[in-house]
Amino acid sequence: MDSFSTLIRTASHEQHVEAETSTFMSDLLGGRLGVDAYARYTEQLWFVYEALEASAGRLASDPVAGPFIRPQLMRLASLERDLAHLRGPGWRTGLTALPATGEYAARVRECAEEWPAGYVAHHYTRYLGDLSGGQIIRDKAERTWGFARKGDGVRFYVFEEIGNPAAFKREYRELLDGIRADDLEKQRVVAECKGAFALNTGVFRALGEEFPLSA
Repeated sequence: MDSFSTLIRTASHEQHVEAETSTFMSDLLGGRLGVDAYARYTEQLWFVYEALEASAGRLASDPVAGPFIRPQLMRLASLERDLAHLRGPGWRTGLTALPATGEYAARVRECAEEWPAGYVAHHYTRYLGDLSGGQIIRDKAERTWGFARKGDGVRFYVFEEIGNPAAFKREYRELLDGIRADDLEKQRVVAECKGAFALNTGVFRALGEEFPLSA
């Protein structure tokens, strides 16, 4: 029988691929969009991570979500440095969430408040994705827009406190395998993972509408 971490990965694979291959992401990574589109995307990430991390302190003692809360994963401070670099010191004044982003952040907050296992689903899809595919985005961003390697503009993707990402991901998956949830609850977590990828794809779709490539 497959482990829970394997089950999550295989069950959400289709949604994961859909998010990764969205038109906006393909255009962004293909160097066909300007740095403004990258900055706008980074702004949207701020809202999602603010929702994830605002509740982390409270959830740290939760028996289900607590083991996943790791300070070395926290991204908000790095995002804020990136935004100051991309948008200038007054970045907060122009910060706006797309409706799709607002919906995504609201769902994360709702899970954090009412359903810790659902919060884990969002935690997993975001942070493990950042540790994996996020590195491709960092590399492309550095080359496309000339950011300093692992410097301001791409700090969000740099996990300075995680020396061995492969080992960290392995340990994270072991935590998933040992999650305190029965089979029915696990099915709900898998469904929430799929929902998280769908919400993410919704943000990409909205960004794609905001930054269409001229035909």
